[in-house]
Amino acid sequence: METIDAYLVRKHQELQLLNGCLRRPYPLPVPRTVSEVVRHKFQLAAALKAEHALGDWTATETAWADAQDHRAGPFAFSYDYQRADLDVRGPSFYALGDTPADTIYTISGMAALAALLLATRPVLGEAELLMLPGTYGETQELVAAHALHLRPLTLSPDLAELRIRRSAAPRLLLLDSSATASRFEALLGRDDPAIDLLIFDTTCFANGSGRIRRVLAWARAWGVPVVMVRSHTKLDSLGAEYGRLGSVAFIDAMPAGTAGRLALDALPEATRDAVRLLGGAALPAHFPPYVGTPAYRDLTARRVAAILRNSRRARRRFAARLRGLTAELDFAHGLYVTLASCAPLDEATARQAAAEMSAHLRRAGLPIRHAGSFGFDFAATEWFHDAGTDRYSVRVAVPDLPTAVWDELTDAIADWWSAHHARSAAA
Repeated sequence: METIDAYLVRKHQELQLLNGCLRRPYPLPVPRTVSEVVRHKFQLAAALKAEHALGDWTATETAWADAQDHRAGPFAFSYDYQRADLDVRGPSFYALGDTPADTIYTISGMAALAALLLATRPVLGEAELLMLPGTYGETQELVAAHALHLRPLTLSPDLAELRIRRSAAPRLLLLDSSATASRFEALLGRDDPAIDLLIFDTTCFANGSGRIRRVLAWARAWGVPVVMVRSHTKLDSLGAEYGRLGSVAFIDAMPAGTAGRLALDALPEATRDAVRLLGGAALPAHFPPYVGTPAYRDLTARRVAAILRNSRRARRRFAARLRGLTAELDFAHGLYVTLASCAPLDEATARQAAAEMSAHLRRAGLPIRHAGSFGFDFAATEWFHDAGTDRYSVRVAVPDLPTAVWDELTDAIADWWSAHHARSAAA
């Protein structure tokens, strides 16, 4: 358990890290409340972005003013027209033993995934794309609507398709953390997978997560090359949503000389072409200037650990208090849970329920908001669609809060939800 005093000291360290990146730091006392933490963090992030815009005014879309590198903290950038040839030099966002052989930055996580999937067309041609049940809904939409050279296949519960190759077409496995924890673990227990490339969406795992290491070790054990895609807006900016930023990171787990190596060597350049043609290059202003330091990595690890501890407590409390009123509580990422209603929900009614619950509890002074993301210093609620079951629910994103405050908030959520969405309320 983390006390409120210990939490506020830790949050002060996060605020000091942001404040220290300013040319003229502000006087910064230890915050007294969660509301002060949130307000100061977003104010400092806004000040950093404004300072960058004023100091880097020559960083135009056409790079007409000078030929010198532009900077954002430890990152240096060079580019020509529209950043089509954006070159980024700086620390990796990942805190892993496997350093990416090549990293391409994009304007968002979905832009990174879209560029990569479209790049597989000229490199691999038609291919089969395996996915776990519960794969992120927008990823499935993207494949169905725009990656028509990929034949999607949702794996069965026993994952038998992993070892069955029915044609000579390349086989890709798309793995993300939106699956249940049990399915994710079951996949990592499978041996000798018949796949040619692993596409791993790491967005919902901390950048130093042991689960990322386990996935890379599993791929290395079976000689499968890995490409990691990520949105850095969530867990990589200390909950400040510093800017929209994504990446494609190539991890070569295939021994030299393995069949298929030459074809995949063309994938990074094809991905760069896709980013250029889609206009999806990253904006230098969206790179958090506080990334890469030991303090940043330590604070990021501590805040994600706090979120995961709170998530475990929420799962236990909701399972006990909301019997029959929960959807999925045990996602592989552990960052949010989903609540169900006795009356079927659609997108509109789920959104309305999320907004009403957040507004009611916030008026009671609790740190919760209706917001469509996660990784904040406040709980965030939004509608959720399970692409596997085609059912809607309400997502509660677990925050980085002191234990006592979070326990109070989970009890309040359970009380409100049972009062409004139990069978008696629906009747």
